[in-house]
Amino acid sequence: FISIALADFAPGLITWLRVGSGAATLAFVPRARKPVLREDWPKLMALSFLWVAIPFTLFPLAQQYINSAVTGMLNGATPIFAALFASLLLKRLPRIAQAGGLVLGLVGLALISISTGGQGDTAWYGVVMVLIATLCYGISINIATGLQQKYGALPIMSRMLVLATVWVSPFGITSLSESAFSVAAFGSVLFIGVAGTGLAFLIMGTLSGSVGPTRASFITYVIPVVSVVLGVVFLSDQVTTLALVGIGLVIVGAVLASRREQ
Repeated sequence: FISIALADFAPGLITWLRVGSGAATLAFVPRARKPVLREDWPKLMALSFLWVAIPFTLFPLAQQYINSAVTGMLNGATPIFAALFASLLLKRLPRIAQAGGLVLGLVGLALISISTGGQGDTAWYGVVMVLIATLCYGISINIATGLQQKYGALPIMSRMLVLATVWVSPFGITSLSESAFSVAAFGSVLFIGVAGTGLAFLIMGTLSGSVGPTRASFITYVIPVVSVVLGVVFLSDQVTTLALVGIGLVIVGAVLASRREQ
């Protein structure tokens, strides 16, 4: 959907509308209005940058250099980064199965990255941006767990999206002059904001607070599969055999890496 929106909207406008519509979606849920203590707002503000503003800005920028299928496959690394950061945060070495999963996942990421060579000399820009965004996800999921267990997922996710909307507003407003309105672009961004941001964050946040960050992030295994199918069917994205092998390794690695909390 980001690829469709990029045909008419500048990256900054996509980010702004996506975050804003996601925040508006959660605003309709009464439980999202539960108060959050002032002492926890600094961490909440940090999360609004790390979990929303930064990665959501990077994704449309990245898709100017790589196709949606590759973006989705790289995004499947979220459980790998979540498990890696959880080990660092707990200062505990990963078990053999988890360590094997991390290695497999990193090898898979390398194969996917190498496969983008056919998309042009600047494809590595997009790869780096998506990996940074995914790393932000993995770190944020761990940091947010304590807040979500204290207040529940909805109050945290809702405020995080509202704050992020403020942070990305300058980027979005200045992008208006670079964009042309179209129903396809607006509809695509609205879908991403409501379903792919508001509702998806609600599900991810709820799982993270109840079953742990690593296992919660495992639901992102559907992202690469859906991205590849939609990219190939609707956007004629080219997916190499090397990339498919890579995403296979990433998914297997994610399964193994998520075992530590079981």
